[in-house]
Amino acid sequence: MLQEIYSHTFENGLTLVADRMTSVRSAAFNFLIPAGAVYEPEDRLGLASLTCELIPRGAGSRNSRELSDALDSLGVDRGESVGLMNMIFSGSCLSRELLAALKIYGDMLQRPHLPEEELAAAQALVLQDIHSLADDPQRQTLIALKKNYYPPPINRDTHGTESGVQSSTIADVRNMVAQFVQPQDVILSVAGDFEWQALRDTVGEIFKDWKPKPRPPYQPQPSEPRSVHIPREIDQTQITFAVPSVPMNDPDFYNARGIVGVLSLDMSSRLFMNVREKYGLCYSVYATHETIRDRGTFLGYAGARPELAQETLDRTLAEFRLLKNGIEMEELDRVKVGLKSALIMRQESTAVRAASISSDWYYLKRVRPISELQTAIDSLSIDSLLGYLERHPPIHFTVVTLGPQPLTIPV
Repeated sequence: MLQEIYSHTFENGLTLVADRMTSVRSAAFNFLIPAGAVYEPEDRLGLASLTCELIPRGAGSRNSRELSDALDSLGVDRGESVGLMNMIFSGSCLSRELLAALKIYGDMLQRPHLPEEELAAAQALVLQDIHSLADDPQRQTLIALKKNYYPPPINRDTHGTESGVQSSTIADVRNMVAQFVQPQDVILSVAGDFEWQALRDTVGEIFKDWKPKPRPPYQPQPSEPRSVHIPREIDQTQITFAVPSVPMNDPDFYNARGIVGVLSLDMSSRLFMNVREKYGLCYSVYATHETIRDRGTFLGYAGARPELAQETLDRTLAEFRLLKNGIEMEELDRVKVGLKSALIMRQESTAVRAASISSDWYYLKRVRPISELQTAIDSLSIDSLLGYLERHPPIHFTVVTLGPQPLTIPV
């Protein structure tokens, strides 16, 4: 089926991208606003999460309860979150309610109340999320890995810090909204059943008075990745690692996804079979691929009893290094099926597709049609994956561990 993909950038810098899916009767939308954790003041880490929590608490002519009721009456399934780079507001509803829902979000983003009397409750919720990390050593170690691998400020934990949240005032929140919740470089993506002309005209009318401002940039600071050990008397040593890869706009991106698929796609992949099953070293071991605009990274995790932790680390990193010795056709075929499921089949959901096209526009300044994804995955070969490993050998690992004893990092 021929895809109907549209895009339009308004004079104020807001870009609308949309994928019409005529087989559904719903629609999903996604606002991607450059107001993530990298833009927070150094002494106010967590301010973006606090701001995201307060924005939906009343806007335009509606107080917090009235705003929630209005969206409920339209059947909008909604969510808000903060990432490293962006603040995200998303929702899905029946197609006939899409334009009405976007009008409410127009109030939220342009005319939020940001009530001071709600600040303490919002702080309590953000702090609760921070405190939950104490019971999750895996998340703690992954956060520490990124802190030691990436340069500031892109090494920040999006949760923020307890002191940063507690010291943030309503003036700080309002200042962040004024500086960063503005239309320049905002991406609104829509996927589902809609009429393009009506959608574009309505969005243009809703946001015509939203004025752009100079957006203060963030500047990555020079730093070098470093491996560290966090001493903790726990029953299972937490092992995390990172090694450079390529970002989404690199011609080798799909090969990188193929490599991580060979290692960690399913229970037949190498890390699971050769580290967990063959030697019984750990219960959990996996690798993923992460991309930031100008860089990509393989991230990995394993959890093992302290007496098995060193061998677990050694064998896990060895699997990365052994890839250059060859990849089986059976592995390649399995990876292709898995990537099609992850990158293509899941996009039959309007919510997934809306998030995907906003991500495409953010990283690539265009939307990848499904046919392009299909072709790229079908084009993967053993030679292309081995060629990636020759061009980008996984050799400079950053390792962060949490447990009773430090580990020796294999050279």
